[in-house]
Amino acid sequence: MVSFRKYWIYFTLIAGLMLASTTSFHALAQSRADNSTATLDAGQPSAVPALVGSDLGLPGKLGQAVAKAPQGSGKGQINPQAAPGYLGIPGGRQVSLATALLWSIWVGWVFSTVGAFGGVLAGVGHISVFGLGAYAKTFKDTAPDLNKFVTDSIRVSNQWLVGLSAAVSSFNYAKQKRLVIPLGLSLGMGSLLAAFLVVYTTMGKIKFSEYQGYFGLIVFVIGGFMIYEMTPRGQSKKKAAKEAVKAFEATIKQKGDITLSGAQTTRFSLARAEISFFGQTFTFNPIWAFVGGFFISAVSSFIGVGGGFLYVPFLTSIVGLPMFVAAGTSALAVLISMILSIFNFMIKGVTIYWTMIGVELVGIFIGSMIGPRTGKYIPEKGLKWFFIALAIYVGLDYTLRGFFNIRMFS
Repeated sequence: MVSFRKYWIYFTLIAGLMLASTTSFHALAQSRADNSTATLDAGQPSAVPALVGSDLGLPGKLGQAVAKAPQGSGKGQINPQAAPGYLGIPGGRQVSLATALLWSIWVGWVFSTVGAFGGVLAGVGHISVFGLGAYAKTFKDTAPDLNKFVTDSIRVSNQWLVGLSAAVSSFNYAKQKRLVIPLGLSLGMGSLLAAFLVVYTTMGKIKFSEYQGYFGLIVFVIGGFMIYEMTPRGQSKKKAAKEAVKAFEATIKQKGDITLSGAQTTRFSLARAEISFFGQTFTFNPIWAFVGGFFISAVSSFIGVGGGFLYVPFLTSIVGLPMFVAAGTSALAVLISMILSIFNFMIKGVTIYWTMIGVELVGIFIGSMIGPRTGKYIPEKGLKWFFIALAIYVGLDYTLRGFFNIRMFS
């Protein structure tokens, strides 16, 4: 078997390249924006629309951003007399609560079934289905502070949904003994430092178009990695996982008790831990899991998701766990990082639309209760191909929209 350390080196190199590319793209975009501003300043003065000039009763940084926005009824402007919408902003996007409930049930089911993509789908809902992405973009040039505030609000809104789904899923998977608690805790503890650093260094600094582009690029890369994992070469080192999956699926077909052969920790130390699942033994290094959690959380916190779409490939490809165990373990790691990330966003003044979030949390709870009970009847390959299809579509679409303003579908 190829060593855990060798796979981890590959993973670290890829993460480093992605981080370097992100920094370069961001610096280039900022440089172009600065040059554009300088050119405008050098030209003839133009009429400047009157600003709102008041926080309109909106709290903290949101009220400050609204006060700096131009007043009017056009694109990128705020009409103080209009009906309140998203975040209570007059003329803001109106969100259908019925749609929010149905979409959040779907998000909860997906995350609790595969242990991933809850944050990605929550983001798709907030950005595209509810139209909050298009709304944020209208303020890109007219009110940059409001553009960035709405972007941060979307980020933390995604995390509220994922956090609840992760909590419910972790409880249900633990009951079914499909959760490796020491591994989930090692990943989760590693994620705490990254979640703290990313929130404090990026909040209020990311434009929506940048956020959408990076969101898509990262998801697309993971989709490509998952395709490789499904090839014969990618599957060649997973004999133990395959045997465990066969035994698990056979027990389900025979309506046996899966808890009798569920995940159990047979040995644990800082250097090596062993777990058993349906007659197969899997090992991992808690220290490397801690480091892995740090890098995964750095990427996922940046785009405002839980990180399950990175935790699951890490658990299945590097640690070698079958998907039936990876989903629950991922949920626990996500839960730990979400608690700190949400806390950091909220104490720094980012607000969310509680009317919408309250309805969505109800839907998340419903979907998360259903997922662990239905997912065990879906073949592992089916779960993985479902995961890949979502990654390729969402990743390509959002990369093109964010960086090139190209829509795959109108």
